[in-house]
Amino acid sequence: MSHQLSVVIISKNEEKFIADAVKSASFANEVLVLDSGSTDNTCDIAQKYGAKVLYQDWLGFGRQKNKAVELAANDWVFVLDSDERVTSELQTEILNTLQSPKSDGYHVARLNNFFGKYIKYCGLYPDYSIRLFNRQKGSFNNVPVHESVQIHGKTGKLKNHMLHFAFDTVQEFTNKQKKYAELSQKKKNLIKAFISPMWTFVKIYIFRLGFLEGWRGFIIAKVYAQYTFWKYFK
Repeated sequence: MSHQLSVVIISKNEEKFIADAVKSASFANEVLVLDSGSTDNTCDIAQKYGAKVLYQDWLGFGRQKNKAVELAANDWVFVLDSDERVTSELQTEILNTLQSPKSDGYHVARLNNFFGKYIKYCGLYPDYSIRLFNRQKGSFNNVPVHESVQIHGKTGKLKNHMLHFAFDTVQEFTNKQKKYAELSQKKKNLIKAFISPMWTFVKIYIFRLGFLEGWRGFIIAKVYAQYTFWKYFK
């Protein structure tokens, strides 16, 4: 017998993305949106497309996602961001996997879209993270940013990827990396502040073949290098 599935999404002011996210998750037995105070139409849109919408004051990324997982009706959950989409191929693979799961958690690849193009290089693909898991065997770690699921048990990998509409504009990308740098700030280190960004740029643009992505590859390498500088210098 197949296991029941809940797809959980955390949200705040995501009216631009939430409809397509919920629609891509509608293959699941439940779609749960945990909102932290949207002032736009996010909640109405999510409900319109069949999601159950609950409210929770913002707890931080890891804790907020754990709360959403805890509130889900089913033990098997898939954690989706509002700017991500579950492709039809991935939907089928998830449902087939849940017929008889061989692992407690599954890594899922993401194909990231930057400035209107899907990016295969720069070290941004396959961009694996655990998204499908049994909540009895795993949860998110409590970190300010770049939270991840920790599984106490066996993990596997799904073959198909989801889509991530990461950034529409360069300014949006730059602003988000500044915010992340503030959240994950390291102890001020001038040596690392000047050496690490150079290495980050070379690694992404040259070794991870970012130059094959044209101007987008250059921008991605440059902004990630800036992120590394902000993290150690501010």
